[in-house]
Amino acid sequence: MQNTIEKTNGKLGVLIPGLGAVATTFIAGVEAVKKGIAQPVGSLTQMGNIRLGKRTENRYPKIKEFVPLANLDEMVFGGWDVYSDNVFEAASKAKVLEPMLLHAVKAELEAIQPMKAVFDKAYISNLDGEHVKEAPTKADLARMVMDDIENFRDANDCGSVVIVWCGSTEKYIEVSTVHETIESFEEGLKNNDPAISPSMIYAYAALKLGVPFANGAPNLTVDIPALVELSKQTGTPIGGKDFKTGQTLMKTIVAPGLAARALGVKGWFSSNILGNRDGYVLDHPDNFKTKEVSKLSVLEDILQPEHNEELYGEIYHKVRINYYPPHGDNKESWDNIDIFGWLGYPMQIKINFLCRDSILAAPIVLDLALFMDLAKRAGMSGIQEWLSFYFKSPQTAPGLRPEHDIFKQLIKLQNTLRHMMGEDLITHLGLDYYQDLVEVL
Repeated sequence: MQNTIEKTNGKLGVLIPGLGAVATTFIAGVEAVKKGIAQPVGSLTQMGNIRLGKRTENRYPKIKEFVPLANLDEMVFGGWDVYSDNVFEAASKAKVLEPMLLHAVKAELEAIQPMKAVFDKAYISNLDGEHVKEAPTKADLARMVMDDIENFRDANDCGSVVIVWCGSTEKYIEVSTVHETIESFEEGLKNNDPAISPSMIYAYAALKLGVPFANGAPNLTVDIPALVELSKQTGTPIGGKDFKTGQTLMKTIVAPGLAARALGVKGWFSSNILGNRDGYVLDHPDNFKTKEVSKLSVLEDILQPEHNEELYGEIYHKVRINYYPPHGDNKESWDNIDIFGWLGYPMQIKINFLCRDSILAAPIVLDLALFMDLAKRAGMSGIQEWLSFYFKSPQTAPGLRPEHDIFKQLIKLQNTLRHMMGEDLITHLGLDYYQDLVEVL
């Protein structure tokens, strides 16, 4: 496939709905890395290595040296927000990054003014949008977003554009009739169907223009038949849902280890406190429901109690998220895990993760932007399940169970990159080293 990957051509525009803590931390971070005053820690594309061939070949290039990704110097940023603050002002209010670092990239951040956002208070009750688009229909709003994308592309001389949703969690909805086909969806846009959320309007606009769309929140967004079909029609990659950052990251690391050792789990209680805008939005029960569904699915899919009732058939899984302003972006999670081992004897694991939500999310935004652009240039369209590594609730084809085990997700991602570049896939079987030795003896 390596011969069919188009080369980068011009700048890569990264457009972000929701220029809050995560987005501004990402943008400021990339600008700091460009200036050589910081390192892109946590970014697989920038700091990760990939093994090629046999272990004896000792080939471990950086991923960014192996696949033709856009360079950070080629990236330009823009986005939409319900508040009119430029990115420097928004980053200062978010209080994630130290003032000294922000001032080092102040000129670059001040130059990024948000475009007016698509906003519907019915989907995010705890926010009041003041910098929002107004139009008679949702179809008109979609056209306005398309105009924004095209104007940004022209103004910044972009060879390609990607969109990564960093906006707030919308209220919980399920797939309904309007989401089933492109025709019903477009009719719903014209009729202002209440089941079409703001994030879906952004996604529709992007896909109509062939712009890859990654969904960093647990909203349905592109995870509906109409937009999956549209992504295939326009040859556009899509991916989601919900950035895998703090507590769920820990679950996808710890739970596979317990399952690998056939240790039983009786219960897993998870509690979070968070004080940023995301925490404030999730303080409303309608929005918390969307996040809860995303977080609860992880353990069930890793442990698969229906296949091993003795170990996991009675697991009690509870998730709590509490808004706590003093913590700001410094999210704290507590996990109490009741496990049992040989002969059923009980044990416990306690995890207290004092993480920084946006610090963990920012490198995910970077990697998704670069990989989605790569996928587009490689002719890949529709759901990019190989990027499940980055999501709490990975989007998959209908009827296909998502893979939540972070180690299996990494193997899937790396093998996809090897496949793209015409390298042998790695199974980690390893028998060939020893069979060859036996044959020689």
